Amino acid sequence: MNKLQQSFSNGKAFIPFITAGDPSLEVTEQLALQMAAAGADLIELGIPFSDPIAEGPVIQAANNRALAAGTTTDKIFAMVGRIRKSSRTPLAFMTYMNPIFTYGTEKFMQSCQKVGVDAVIVPDVPYEERAELAPYCAKYGVTLISMVAPTSNHRIRMIAGAAQGFIYCVSSMGVTGVRQEIGSDVEQMIELVKEVKDIPCAVGFGISTPEQAKEIARFADGVIVGSAIVKIIAQHGASCVPYVVKYVQGMINAVK
Repeated sequence: MNKLQQSFSNGKAFIPFITAGDPSLEVTEQLALQMAAAGADLIELGIPFSDPIAEGPVIQAANNRALAAGTTTDKIFAMVGRIRKSSRTPLAFMTYMNPIFTYGTEKFMQSCQKVGVDAVIVPDVPYEERAELAPYCAKYGVTLISMVAPTSNHRIRMIAGAAQGFIYCVSSMGVTGVRQEIGSDVEQMIELVKEVKDIPCAVGFGISTPEQAKEIARFADGVIVGSAIVKIIAQHGASCVPYVVKYVQGMINAVK
């Protein structure tokens, strides 16, 4: 059993997302360690990018803050190396093809392996273009996470067949952000995936309350929350860690 599989082996998984470098890499490091200590099963770290097309206003603003603070990909790798000295909780990068390509695709995956990044999620690389990344991921033992959305339709079976680690199920149309209601399509998506492969399915985009998390966990293997956490970080800045940890603990209790 690899580390990603372990994330889903202790009941339903809770997966928080934060943007690396917002408000600083020092705070990001503390957030990652404290969320892991609180029981987060896997942590997503966003690599800040000037044009994050899958993100809504909340995470866009976090990207801008992180870039303005001088965050770079090399500094993020160094931070992950420090995190790995005291935490074995699985880590996934959420990023886009441009930062990977600019850094050098092979160099990027090699660096992931070196510091202990377990997976990458790249929303702007569709299944049909995964060959841009998959060979390098395989070479360096980094899992390329597949995504399915309400518009994937007949492609869901094809995507599921090649998926590894877990499948990121996008709950709603549009970009990331807190939503009052989560679309009903996601349960059907998971059923289609499970017909093809017994692989964990984690649902993200729009989940913000314990009630929503509990409902999603009824049929999904994991719950991903980003914008609601990033809002807390934006509100409290450098003193955000205890507020984020309290929120994460509440969401973990709801999911479990």
